[in-house]
Amino acid sequence: MRPTGKLHIGHLVGALENWVALQSEFDNYHLIADYHALTTNLDTSDLYQNSIDMIIDWLAAGIDPQKSPVFRQSQIKEHTELHLVFSMLITTSRLERNPTLKDQIRDLNMESVIYGHLGYPVLQSADILLYKGDVVPVGEDQVPHIEITREIARRFNTQWGQVFPEPEPKLTKFARLAGLDGNQKMSKSIGNTILLSDSPEEIQKKMRTAVTDTLKVRKNDPGRPDVCVVFSYHKKFNSPEVPEIRSGCESGALGCVDCKKNCSTKIADTLAPFREKRAYFESRPNEVIEILNHGESRAQHVARETMKEVRATMKIG
Repeated sequence: MRPTGKLHIGHLVGALENWVALQSEFDNYHLIADYHALTTNLDTSDLYQNSIDMIIDWLAAGIDPQKSPVFRQSQIKEHTELHLVFSMLITTSRLERNPTLKDQIRDLNMESVIYGHLGYPVLQSADILLYKGDVVPVGEDQVPHIEITREIARRFNTQWGQVFPEPEPKLTKFARLAGLDGNQKMSKSIGNTILLSDSPEEIQKKMRTAVTDTLKVRKNDPGRPDVCVVFSYHKKFNSPEVPEIRSGCESGALGCVDCKKNCSTKIADTLAPFREKRAYFESRPNEVIEILNHGESRAQHVARETMKEVRATMKIG
């Protein structure tokens, strides 16, 4: 995950809950992709603090650093070394056909693409294969990147010898929450998010701005819950009451103001344990740094062993 600072409920639903659950099934590695952050923003002044804030959110969400090392990409030099090798195994035309890249160019209104952005999935391939990942938990938009990783692994194994697995994508069940403004993407840059660290008061204030059914103007107007952002949040954070809320909305008996208040309360209650655990780590910065250093030491050991094998197989070391 790229370090953008404090995370929002879209991250919880789209990635963190899945990561936490996978800890009981796999040996997980959780990488802070600080080099990847440079592809869209060269301002590194907040990169370190953003990384720390994100780690704290990971820990508060249930990532166990004893099971799953957390580490910064930039501190494991083998990522860039393997990236260099992999960059020799794929053409620019193949990277230009990457549909995820095309979507990013459109969404960011980019007039031209930098070399590093074009090669983003190649560095991502190194991130995965350096630890010989078999499974990569991703959203649907990242599946084309995993396919590039598989292609690179096959090409390396064919060219020099069997070293890397061909990882499979593992899609999340509840991949995305819409933003408060109805935008399909929840993003801090847009300002349509509820942060995991927000207080109950902040959550309630933000929920007042949430987009509802534009045809439901007054309480007694019948509503269409399936086009309402607030209803989509109820389905995630208040599932037992969903049938009652649907019925009340469609009949007009339930007004949007009361519906939003109820949803705000349920979100705040769900996040209460998270906020408590986050406060613990915020008050113990040295413990967070120790966790990070330990994770980087573990990742470094695995990365070095993989690169020794890569060099031996290529007969260059």
